[in-house]
Amino acid sequence: MSAIFNVYCDESCHLENDRQPIMVLGAVWCPLERAKDISAQLAGIKARHGLKAQFEIKWTKVSGSWVAPYLDFIEYFFAEKDLHFRALIASKGGLRHDDFGQSHDEWYYKMYFDMLKVLFSPHAQYRVYLDIKDTRGRVKVARLHEVLCNNMYDFSREIVERVQIIRSEESEIMQLADLLIGAVSYVNRGQSANNGKVLLVNRMRERSGYSLSRTTLFREEKLNLFRWQPQESGA
Repeated sequence: MSAIFNVYCDESCHLENDRQPIMVLGAVWCPLERAKDISAQLAGIKARHGLKAQFEIKWTKVSGSWVAPYLDFIEYFFAEKDLHFRALIASKGGLRHDDFGQSHDEWYYKMYFDMLKVLFSPHAQYRVYLDIKDTRGRVKVARLHEVLCNNMYDFSREIVERVQIIRSEESEIMQLADLLIGAVSYVNRGQSANNGKVLLVNRMRERSGYSLSRTTLFREEKLNLFRWQPQESGA
């Protein structure tokens, strides 16, 4: 029987006209058989800090003076051998969609495939969950599933078994993904005004050994980053 993995995906600054210089797509994944236990461990971190179960861990909530539960989420990620993270950092400056006969949405799906393809094995099955925040969520999920399967010649959908939306407030692992993606996005947008967020970024750098702004080794399994740049005009 093939191994089954849950993949929790989120995104930052993906819209075409949001005036942000970079987009970050990211995913946290783990074996299906460990998902419930890992979620319980993350919920336990909240409880130890006096947070209600329904409190949502989010990068946007990190303040300069209150970071303890967020630090513990990051520490747990690095301590848990069955948790893995990958992010694609894409520069949005200089995109030339017309030159490549594509829309911004088509480019977005290509980037999503580039982000996910490293973690897919033809000998396993994957259940992909997304926290999509715009009104086209269901359309984007159906299209993303199609793109992922077609690019892997998985026309019977035996590898990418499902792609579906879930509510981030109901998934501890999705909240972890939001936190890690937020840190990578913060670094690559050159921000440093929030002392709490800087502390989290520095802890991730310390624990991973990476700057969070450069491509890691292709086979890096714990924290894997890929920095994408648009092709220069005339290249």
